[in-house]
Amino acid sequence: MRILRGAVYRQLLVLTIWICVSQDVVSEKTELQRNSHAPDKFVLSDPPIGLFKPIEISPAVIPRNPYPVEPLPPMYPSFPSTYEPILTGKCPVNFSLISSIMEKTASDCSAPLAGLVGNVICCPQVNSLMHIFQGAYSSESSSLVLPQIAADDCFSDIISILASRGANSTIPRLCSVKSSNLTGGSCPVKDIATFEKIVNTSKLLDACDPVDPLKECCRPICHPAIMEAALHISSGGSSTLDNTNTSATGIDVINDCKSVVYAWLARNLSPEDANSAFRILSGCKVNKVCPLEFKEPSAVIKACRASASPNPLCCDSLNAYIAAIQKQMLITNRQAINCATMFGSMLQKGGVMTDVYELCDVDLKDFSLQAYGQQGCLLRSLPADVIFDNATGFSFTCDLSDNIAAPWPSSSSLSTLSLCAPEMSLPALPVAQNSGKLGNSKSGVGIATFILLHLISSITL
Repeated sequence: MRILRGAVYRQLLVLTIWICVSQDVVSEKTELQRNSHAPDKFVLSDPPIGLFKPIEISPAVIPRNPYPVEPLPPMYPSFPSTYEPILTGKCPVNFSLISSIMEKTASDCSAPLAGLVGNVICCPQVNSLMHIFQGAYSSESSSLVLPQIAADDCFSDIISILASRGANSTIPRLCSVKSSNLTGGSCPVKDIATFEKIVNTSKLLDACDPVDPLKECCRPICHPAIMEAALHISSGGSSTLDNTNTSATGIDVINDCKSVVYAWLARNLSPEDANSAFRILSGCKVNKVCPLEFKEPSAVIKACRASASPNPLCCDSLNAYIAAIQKQMLITNRQAINCATMFGSMLQKGGVMTDVYELCDVDLKDFSLQAYGQQGCLLRSLPADVIFDNATGFSFTCDLSDNIAAPWPSSSSLSTLSLCAPEMSLPALPVAQNSGKLGNSKSGVGIATFILLHLISSITL
């Protein structure tokens, strides 16, 4: 009788859990269907076969907060109200000529998100805007740069207009831009006539119109052409590049001349084409390094130095360290490879020789900002934008191939790391990880989080 009563209790318990889970699933599916009518956003379908395509994550996809005691993460804030900017009235540039680029920059640098996407999205777009603004000025002038007084007025107007459209007012500090960036600095060539006399402009335009987003970072064409033009004008048109001044002052001159070259390109390309080219070039640069700051991992080294098998103390220490890193910013999948390699090299130099990433089930996405403290999002290595509309709010494009395991470096040296080598290309999504691994921060995910992951994996663009 006691055995029968225990069996009945177990059946009731299973039935109760099933009912709760079913209600959660139904409510989440209903919410998604209500938002699925938004045009060109997403379509609910079966998970794709093979390589997962990128997905768009927006507030419409995120279910109710499974942890109501925690505040909503900063990835999904409300959009700030806009207002009419107060302009100086002294800037000689017609801002309507580059209105689409201004709007894109304001969206990419939206007030609540600018600090989280500054390295990958906001600041590359701000730098592109500055070059395009110089090009717009030169279309009505014989100069490729602005005089300092006009640059001060125009820079003030740029920041005011961006802030009026919801952008963060700290852009100058966040992205290290200032009015002098519009003046050409110490570059000796600033007028259009001299520039076109010295530089092979046909070669320059052919190399950068358009820029191939898949080839430029590994087999660059546009960037060397820009560098060659900058070297020519920095030396006053000298045909020999062998005696280039490599001192700190000489490098500053070359960098200033590069901004003049960018301005000439912006003058001769449409704002949209120039923006695309400049963002791709920026992407090649930012994806070469890890933007995260790593503190000395002494606690992780102490706990993991002798680990050759799953060790709870090691994995707990490692997960705690990575959890602090996750609060910094959103990064790209390529940056995550660099970050995982850099951190792994730090551990190796401290005496951790075992692949603790594999032991503790650390994925690439664990190095990026997390939603609800559970789901990481890595941006694609190609240029990305923050998208806002009244129906769905903010949205990002995340790369589902970030579910791959973090690569453990083959040695403590970073000199051999190359993201252009075939073996460093992002692989397909792997098979399910061994659930028996210790320290897996994802092993305790609740039902609401599981539903979120299931819904996200079922969405394709």
